[in-house]
Amino acid sequence: MDRKQLVLVTGLSGSGKSSVAKCFEDLGYYCVDNLPLPLLREFLKNPLQYVEEHDSIAVVTDVRAPRFAAEFPHLIREMEKSEIKPILLFLEASEETLVRRFSETRRSHPLAGDRHLLEGIRQERELMAEIRGAADKVFDTSRWNIHDARSHVFEEFAAGSERPLLPVVSVVSFGFKHGIPAGTDLLFDVRFLPNPHFVPELQPLSGRDAAVRQFLEEHPDYSELMKHLQAFFLFALPRYQRENRSYVTVAIGCTGGQHRSVAVAEEIGHRLAEAGWASRVLHRDIDH
Repeated sequence: MDRKQLVLVTGLSGSGKSSVAKCFEDLGYYCVDNLPLPLLREFLKNPLQYVEEHDSIAVVTDVRAPRFAAEFPHLIREMEKSEIKPILLFLEASEETLVRRFSETRRSHPLAGDRHLLEGIRQERELMAEIRGAADKVFDTSRWNIHDARSHVFEEFAAGSERPLLPVVSVVSFGFKHGIPAGTDLLFDVRFLPNPHFVPELQPLSGRDAAVRQFLEEHPDYSELMKHLQAFFLFALPRYQRENRSYVTVAIGCTGGQHRSVAVAEEIGHRLAEAGWASRVLHRDIDH
């Protein structure tokens, strides 16, 4: 197993391990969280035995596991003698940040018990000092939001990812009379195009049919629209990629969601695929 494909994520409670785990999942890593140490030791002997279909694995573990601080350094040393050489990623944050995060979430610190929150935080930092010293990478998340975490994880670990880093573009056709699709990032209204619904022989067809597409292509506004949309997406999508977006949902709407929006969505999906972008085309209201 390549060194960059097995990552052990640990660190202080409240430092953002769950958020970082989600970032690894978006990179295509198989994530394992909070195994008891005996099971973790057994798992790390041969991870691919348990998750054969994944070559990239991230394991999250911390003081929630009994005797973690005492036993985890021994486990790391054991792995140094094996063929698997994981990257140890340690997350930390300032006392002020940890106190604020625990106060906001109203969760109890795993080591605080009946004591003040700060006592638990300080005890954990002391217990984790040896593990921090053995870490290959240390992320201080004090000033990070979820987008910062995503950027740092992608920058450091994308090389070991099985998943392409291009955002998946979902192009959804719909009818305005049925409502705008939930989760839309970009919305385009194509009701200014001539409506095939009012052509008797085209009315029972959809935008997937050649006759409907030919009808639209005979109007200059359609080709002009497609030219502008293509230019816009080739401008915008690299910038969504730069922001580490995994998904972008584009909604194309006409009145009923059967003719114009379907034809435009099909053409957009085709052009995006030709340009090398991962895309899928969905027609929400085509059968209404």
